[in-house]
Amino acid sequence: MRAWPNHRILPVLLITVLLHGPAVAWAQEKAMTPLSGGVPMIEGIKPLDAGAAAPDFSIKDTEGKVYNFAEEKGKAPSILVFWSIFCEPCRIEMPIVQRLHEKYRGALTVLAVALDGEPLKNSIVGFVKQEGYTFRVLIDELDEKEMFKVADPYGVGGTPTIYLVDPAGKVALAKVGRFKEEDLEKAIQSVLKK
Repeated sequence: MRAWPNHRILPVLLITVLLHGPAVAWAQEKAMTPLSGGVPMIEGIKPLDAGAAAPDFSIKDTEGKVYNFAEEKGKAPSILVFWSIFCEPCRIEMPIVQRLHEKYRGALTVLAVALDGEPLKNSIVGFVKQEGYTFRVLIDELDEKEMFKVADPYGVGGTPTIYLVDPAGKVALAKVGRFKEEDLEKAIQSVLKK
C-alpha cells in the first residue's frame, strides 16, 4: 500500500490500521516530507518537468465513461488537476479551475483527476455537484502493482498538483500546491498562442 499526503491520510490510515496494524500506518505517515509552501509530499516522488512528454492514460470518469488522453491531447491544450476531496488546498483551488474552464471552454480541456478512488465515487460526485463544477472529473485507479494509473506516471506526490499540457503533448507547466490564478492564466494564454 502506498503512503498518502497527510491531508488525505485518514481513510487510508484507518484501512491500514485495520489491515496491517498501527505500526505500518505510522511508518507510512512518517514518509511524508513537507514541500516549501506547506504541501506534504511523498518522499522520492518528483513531478514531471516542463518540456517532458505527458504520459498517456485511459481511466473512467464519474459517469463510468472511459477517457483516453492519447486520443484527446492533440486537439487542445489540457489542464490536469490532481486532487482529493480530503485536501483543503484543493477545495480552495477548484473554483479557479472552474473559472478557467468557463473562460476557455472549447479552447482548453480541463480534467480533474480524483485520487480518492472508486470506493469514494459517490462522495466525489456529490462534492462536484454541490460545488457546481462542470469540468470532467476522472477517478484514478490502482493497477496490478498498486500504483496509480495516472498520478504515478505524472509524479504526483501531493495535492493539489496541476499540469498544463500543450497540444503537442508536452508539459508546459507543472505546479505542486497552491497556485495563483493569474500565473496559470498567463501560461494558458502562452500555450494558446503557439
